[in-house]
Amino acid sequence: MFPEYDVIVVGAGHAGSEAAAAAANMGSKTLLITMNMQTIAQMSCNPAMGGIAKGQIVREIDALGGYSGIVSDKSMIQFRMLNKSKGPAMWSPRTQNDRHLFAWTWRELLENTPNLDIRQDSVEGLIVSRGTIQGVRTQLGMDIYGKAVVLTNGTFLNGVIHIGEKQFGGGRMGESKATGITEQLIQFGFESDRLKTGTPPRLDGRSLDYTKMEIQDGDDDIVGFSFLKTEKPKQQRCCWVTYTNTEVHDILKSGFDQSPMFQGRIEGTGPRYCPSIEDKINRFADRDRHQLL
Repeated sequence: MFPEYDVIVVGAGHAGSEAAAAAANMGSKTLLITMNMQTIAQMSCNPAMGGIAKGQIVREIDALGGYSGIVSDKSMIQFRMLNKSKGPAMWSPRTQNDRHLFAWTWRELLENTPNLDIRQDSVEGLIVSRGTIQGVRTQLGMDIYGKAVVLTNGTFLNGVIHIGEKQFGGGRMGESKATGITEQLIQFGFESDRLKTGTPPRLDGRSLDYTKMEIQDGDDDIVGFSFLKTEKPKQQRCCWVTYTNTEVHDILKSGFDQSPMFQGRIEGTGPRYCPSIEDKINRFADRDRHQLL
């Protein structure tokens, strides 16, 4: 028999982890439910935090007592303040991070947060009575009651993965999608839509010719995100910048007829800052190169 919680958070990505920590630190008895305890706060795509707009948000979260800034500082392998050529209002902190240390540090902080329980399960529906949320029902058949439910499901709700001409259900590669919640919310009168993002391929560093790339070092002055005195790296790793060219664009264009972007298989709205490379070439046809970082 589960206790009744003040707050139940569904999904342990970055948003869910922050929501659970905030509720617990404010004195609410909180439950964080995740499909996989080994992927709490995992960096799914680019192993970086911050940048334009998001860098300011991470600092604001830190000022409010959140953990993202602390975790980012503790796991950073490089720090850069972007937009230094512009006014201070445009400066944007960004870290490159050890993605395994990032997730491990997040889990350590959550497990040591009072008032917070973590459970591995999948939520398949909400318990609602007379128009009021009562809790959640899980894949294992558990009814867990709470006064409030926070949904931070990310890409997992009815998620679809596209790789070339193949498509299959999944929250991210190697992990199942979550079903049930979307259908129930639609029955309650909510509208459902889908966002699309492009995930870069993982490359074997041993296969790259770094002599053809531009080196990008971190800043000498490591400012970091957190206003607390977090430990900073004694030595930073560099990034490497390279670009596409017209030859690469021609090769990619030859496969546009197989791209799900142009075959109608992807119906979601594209993002502003992380489109697929074929989408960049199509949308910005006047450019003869695109940066790869």
